[in-house]
Amino acid sequence: MNLEIRPGGEGLRTRAFQIIFESDTPAAKGFDIALIVMILASVLVVMLDSVAAYAARWGELFFWLEWGFTIAFTIELAIRLYCLERPTQYLRSFYGVVDVIAVLPTWLALIVPGAQALLIVRVLRVLRIFRILRLMQFVGEGRLLVESLRRALHPIFLFLLTVLFLVTIFASLIYLIEPAEAGFTSIPQAIYWAIVTLTTVGYGDIVPVTPLGQGLSMMVMLTGYSIIVVPTGVFSAQVIRSIREERYSDEACPGCGHDRHERGARYCLKCGTWLDEESPDPHLSEEERAAWHEARKESDADGQEGETPPG
Repeated sequence: MNLEIRPGGEGLRTRAFQIIFESDTPAAKGFDIALIVMILASVLVVMLDSVAAYAARWGELFFWLEWGFTIAFTIELAIRLYCLERPTQYLRSFYGVVDVIAVLPTWLALIVPGAQALLIVRVLRVLRIFRILRLMQFVGEGRLLVESLRRALHPIFLFLLTVLFLVTIFASLIYLIEPAEAGFTSIPQAIYWAIVTLTTVGYGDIVPVTPLGQGLSMMVMLTGYSIIVVPTGVFSAQVIRSIREERYSDEACPGCGHDRHERGARYCLKCGTWLDEESPDPHLSEEERAAWHEARKESDADGQEGETPPG
């Protein structure tokens, strides 16, 4: 979903929008830096609180720090929604969901029962780690990587599907070849072995004992080395494509027709022709500049006549 972020009104809402969603003013940059520091500090508190020795000694401090971060992030989310024209659309976006996850666990912990729900409390506490995902919105290259991953999703999915087929075939073969005493007691167990072997991890908890099974293992490992580069190549190609689209313009040169110019380029890389058709070349003489303006007026007049409906 393409998220269109616009301020919801004039005055205070516009000023808050400029500080929170933009970064070209000192106030906006200061806000971004403060938010990054708070996100990192809150994640650090959650990590330290998971250490039993630290929790026993500074548990109360961690508790109040966590509530301070939660209240601050809740106020920030409320201000974000207040200054937007379409707050519900933002809540359905990736960053909106992350913002909600950043504050929801601590509030939910208030209504979770005590001792019998320790597992749920632990899950809620771990969910706070996802605050670090909010840092992605401060990295321009992060958006480029996300866009590249979105484009590569279909071929990577087909690759994983192919790997799943191979794993199933290899697992069925090794299940037929190896005895149950070697650990291959079922096809799902053999699938676990096939995945570990294909990815060349090799835990060694389940290994074939027959020569035929060992030969099949070598084939699986060589297959893994052969295909491991495929998703990397696909993703790299999409990253290069995104960089090119962001850096280069598709507008063709009026002189030679070359259409790979950097955005903002003023002259053609190949023939040196002036690229901006909306303004004359500053190196033209006065006579050439006057002729350019005259030709532009005639072109605009012809265009207006062509758009005029017949009487």
